[in-house]
Amino acid sequence: MSLRVAQELMRRSLRSCIYTVKHCSSTVTDSDMNSSCSSKQQLVHIYGTRQIQPWRVTTCNSSVRYHSQDSSLGPEKTELVYTAVAGSLVLEEVQSPSGQKQWRSPFFEHLQLCGSPSDVLDLSQQYKPSPRHISKCLTHMWGSIKNMSDVQRRCELQLMFEHPEFDQLLQVAMTAVGSMWNEDLAYCLLAMVNLGVPQRSRVVQMYLRACQEMLNDFDEKSLSILASCLEQMKNMPNVPNVDALKQGLRLVVEGRLPRIKNVLGLQTAMRLLGKDMSLEVKWKLEQKALSMTEQFTLPNTQYMISTMAMMGFYSKSLLDICSQRITENLHEIPFNRLLAVLLSCRELNYKNFTLLTSICDYLASTLDIWTQKEVVLLLSVFESLAFCPAALMGDFSKKIIANPGTLSLKDLLCVLKVYSSLNYCLQHDREQFLQSLSQSLNFYLPRMSEYELLKACYCMCLLGHFPSMPLEKLLQGSTLEVLSSRVKYPRKQEQMFQTVHLCLHLDQHFLPRPLSVPAHMQGVVRCSAPPANQRFLQLLQRTLSDQADIVLEEMVVVENLYFIDAVISKFVAKQPSSEETQAQKWAVLCLAPSAFCFGTSQLRGPLAVKLRHLKILGYHPIMITQQDLRSEERQHNSSQHKFFWKGQPQA
Repeated sequence: MSLRVAQELMRRSLRSCIYTVKHCSSTVTDSDMNSSCSSKQQLVHIYGTRQIQPWRVTTCNSSVRYHSQDSSLGPEKTELVYTAVAGSLVLEEVQSPSGQKQWRSPFFEHLQLCGSPSDVLDLSQQYKPSPRHISKCLTHMWGSIKNMSDVQRRCELQLMFEHPEFDQLLQVAMTAVGSMWNEDLAYCLLAMVNLGVPQRSRVVQMYLRACQEMLNDFDEKSLSILASCLEQMKNMPNVPNVDALKQGLRLVVEGRLPRIKNVLGLQTAMRLLGKDMSLEVKWKLEQKALSMTEQFTLPNTQYMISTMAMMGFYSKSLLDICSQRITENLHEIPFNRLLAVLLSCRELNYKNFTLLTSICDYLASTLDIWTQKEVVLLLSVFESLAFCPAALMGDFSKKIIANPGTLSLKDLLCVLKVYSSLNYCLQHDREQFLQSLSQSLNFYLPRMSEYELLKACYCMCLLGHFPSMPLEKLLQGSTLEVLSSRVKYPRKQEQMFQTVHLCLHLDQHFLPRPLSVPAHMQGVVRCSAPPANQRFLQLLQRTLSDQADIVLEEMVVVENLYFIDAVISKFVAKQPSSEETQAQKWAVLCLAPSAFCFGTSQLRGPLAVKLRHLKILGYHPIMITQQDLRSEERQHNSSQHKFFWKGQPQA
């Protein structure tokens, strides 16, 4: 035991001596810097990537602040820009540089007690900062404010930039850049970018150049940290050092791909390669991921879907495996990760009926543990996926009926959009639910903008409900004047007014006085007919060719709004013994899958209103899906069966 202790002491002593010599060789004393400052020598700016200047600082500090954006500037007012950290699959697992052994010094103990960047800067005045201290300081400064409110964060950042020790810390960070471990180098760069140090400043550019030179020596963890940093810098175009570093990262990761042995490394590689990788590399990544599915933990599956969405990489087999694992462990997933999975599915346009149904049932069974805003947010994502979470919507509607006053204006507008778009059938609670929404809508009328009022009335009309107060306010001259001068999304606004007009004109309602939308608010009639399905029309013509009393009209527009693929008219006697005839009309609609809620035959809101109005106008709607048109035999048989059965319409 004594031999082991002696060996450990000897090893630490040697390491301390080597580190001290290395650090002292790159550190400039205060007296040297003060004497050199008289020469007004400026630091070299780094703008290109081909003629690489040495990034180790051997010259002095000038009077220019080290986070200024140009060396010719005097002390400037730095604009405080808060760069939020995106939900990164790596940052949640890599929080602090802990790969190397740390000395247990009072500095690290005091650092953990600091609650703001200013506290950290005050502490740095009491100790001579080493390269490791700098990394810890900058990382802790960002960690202390990232969970604060926006107002508090802005105040703390303002105090940080005005603190006299902040310039000194950045100066020492530039001096010590050549003495840092790779992981500390990456963490320093990430923390400076997140703290709002300008990305074109000398200190940030110097660290970018240092990362370029040391890139081949970065391990997976350091590469992951660097990738997270570059992700924050993607909004800065035309920065050569950033572009060069990104390209270098892709080359390094692509070269190391065959040697990756763990899931975290694979996900890091996928994020680093990004959307610009070739099809061959995508295929390699897919095969690598499929070969490692047995290693996937539950967080790995969640992050894999998010990573695929971030890089625009769609692999159905890989997504199905991740979805199955998530479905089996829904009770272990917190809200933010569950939301991230759904948002990623939307980004990839990936719809798994089993996954969505399981999430819906789980949320409905645990509704009481979720806040109202969480439920509304999840409903909004379901609506964007065209999926109707019937169980969740039914239980949530009962909570709204019980407490309609708990809805905020934003939540109310979201609920109206979701329930009208998905055409959810409320059955016995329909009237109570719509009355509760109308009550909340009337309460928020004074606070709503004109366009929000239009959207709310449009959704109410889709639901077949016509609250008088909102409609009367919408059709007032002052409201219409504001909306007529609105230039954003004019066509969408006209379509909503057209739908409101037809609902007021055709649907049965009980308003105190008749209301109508002025013609100029409906815009010019531009019913954009989709391209005709020629195979479908030919099928209709063959089917009806032997029917002498049948009239076929193709591509018909009704009420200047509704497009019908074909109208079939047949004249029949009003009474058996009468010679007077009347026309029976069938409106044949060839529908895309997007007209239905995903995985079901339930119509979505706009199509449901269209069918409702066609029936009022005397048409018998006949819906033909694209799935019915896949084979000639099925097309012919299904159409004949749906159109006529012994001369009678099949509703």
